[in-house]
Amino acid sequence: MNIEEKCINTIRMLSVDQVQRANSGHPGLPLGAAPAAYVVWKNMNHNPKDPKWINRDRFVLSAGHGSSMLYSLLHLFGYGLEISDLENFRQLNSKTPGHPEYGHTAGVEATTGPLGQGISVAVGMAMAERHLAAIYNKNIEIINHHTYVICGDGDLMEGISNESSSLAGTLGLGKLIVLYDSNNITIEGSTDLAFRENVMLRYAALGWQVLEVKDGNSIREITDALNEAKADEKKPTLIKVDTKIGYGSPREGLSKAHGEPLGEEGILETRKFYEWPEKDFYVSEDVKRHFEEINKDLLFKYEENKRVEKLYEKNYPEEYKKLVNSFNNKFDLEFLEDEEFYKFDKDMASRASSGEALNRIAEKFDLMFGGSADLAPSNKSHMNNSGNFSAETPEGSNINFGIREHAMTAIVNGIMLHGGLKSYGSTFLVFADYMKPAIRLSAIQHLPSIFILTHDSIGVGEDGPTHQPIEQLAMLRSIPNNIVYRPADALEAAVGWSVAMKSDSTPVCLILSRQTLKNLEGSSMEAQKGAYVVKREEGDLEKLIIATGSEVGLAVEAAKDEKGVRVISMPSRELFEAQCKDYKEKIIPLNCKKRIVVEAATSFGWEKYSGDEGKILSIDEFGASGPGSEVFKYFGITVESIKKLLNEM
Repeated sequence: MNIEEKCINTIRMLSVDQVQRANSGHPGLPLGAAPAAYVVWKNMNHNPKDPKWINRDRFVLSAGHGSSMLYSLLHLFGYGLEISDLENFRQLNSKTPGHPEYGHTAGVEATTGPLGQGISVAVGMAMAERHLAAIYNKNIEIINHHTYVICGDGDLMEGISNESSSLAGTLGLGKLIVLYDSNNITIEGSTDLAFRENVMLRYAALGWQVLEVKDGNSIREITDALNEAKADEKKPTLIKVDTKIGYGSPREGLSKAHGEPLGEEGILETRKFYEWPEKDFYVSEDVKRHFEEINKDLLFKYEENKRVEKLYEKNYPEEYKKLVNSFNNKFDLEFLEDEEFYKFDKDMASRASSGEALNRIAEKFDLMFGGSADLAPSNKSHMNNSGNFSAETPEGSNINFGIREHAMTAIVNGIMLHGGLKSYGSTFLVFADYMKPAIRLSAIQHLPSIFILTHDSIGVGEDGPTHQPIEQLAMLRSIPNNIVYRPADALEAAVGWSVAMKSDSTPVCLILSRQTLKNLEGSSMEAQKGAYVVKREEGDLEKLIIATGSEVGLAVEAAKDEKGVRVISMPSRELFEAQCKDYKEKIIPLNCKKRIVVEAATSFGWEKYSGDEGKILSIDEFGASGPGSEVFKYFGITVESIKKLLNEM
């Protein structure tokens, strides 16, 4: 075998050795896809010594179950993974977890595993590259790189991948290149059981360039396809690479090759096929030298790029400083300290005050890049003077995601993973159900993605139970490392945006009303602490009401003639729980047992705050169709109901 074939076989055997040592993992994909991965990594622009280089090409292993292959590449290319790390594959606290985890292992660009997420995140990365190039490139191109993906049949079966691929085709993301590891096998058997479509025709219909490599072991064919893909900058490219799962092993072409170790006998047979030494985690000296030579070529390209960067810095020092700072999450947010940002002259729905706050941000901050799932007029999520992002106008900041909530959320994550921008997505709160898997990944990856979720209650009215969120708030609150923020008036809505903009490691979900909310006399900047006293008791504290969003106004009205009653606005339980013990005790004293919690959603999770002697005024059934005000009365979320509960205590 020649040296390149030997390198590929090294990737294969290191990968199956990891799986065998762990007695857990997926050997089939690395055995089949190693040639494609080798060619991509050899040809893409990256530097193991500078893994966060701004203008590097991005690589996403969407088929995250093949993580052992990625770790083999990271070891061989010198990203800091040692053989001992490969030997600890899938072990607790190792650098080589069962699926790639962003922020855990140098060189891993995204957390992948849930199928379809990786390719969708990559669309966001490619959009970020296109948008940043339009912002910063002048006569010197400082942003110019590709996004590569390896995906499998499972990725392309998941609906999210079609949502995101459709948008990528519409936007003409020519620097997005997806290599489809087509081995026709899933866990249950042949893909013919459930997946007989012509993927290439589908992607052609989505506006992609489609190419096929008929011999997945041919370095030349794969290289030629990559070069052809890069030559077309007007369309994203899907390269169908025909492979055999478990290639070279006794399980070649079988579903058992997917997710089970090969076993001792299987490993021996595989070694014989590749004429490989009977030694675990073997890397020959000539293979090491070959990867060192590849890295020299990569370093040459890197240094060439860095010279361009230096020239850009000299000619455009302010733009360069802004670019570098943004990739280090150092954004100029001084405008959030201006009192005018938080002033509103009239009562308005919190979706409207949020929209006003967003546009105040957009006036001062040109690195906001986001949009809505076809609901911008309703979500009030359009930046009025920022233009629309499209194939023809990449400088525009408003993204028309189309009716693609799941892909929208993953794309926002991809934009944030790429770096250099802040991003948001928006839709109705009830459709957060479509977004949840990707919001969960925002939280896992510690991404400060922003999600605008409007029409937050039964106040939606006539659209009825399908559009009236009941359990969605509880669902979002159940996600660790996720801030859910439901403001009671315009000031609180602006504070919510301040929280979202300043967050550096936590997604923020802004939960906003369709109906008009009165600006409350006691509304305060203390909303940033998650809960505060919006109406203080006169004299001794006897009872307290905790409410969120539109229900805070009802609680204040119900308590206005009650001297010993305190009203607490709690826009965010997560922010409140992050406060010190003394602050929490000051707001909700433990010795005050007579409590009422009011929220026009499920009671689930509020028991902690109501306590054993308290009451929860909520809705533990689906909504009803009718005018919003009448639906509130129908379910008893009224001033009169709150007063009645107060009197019964």
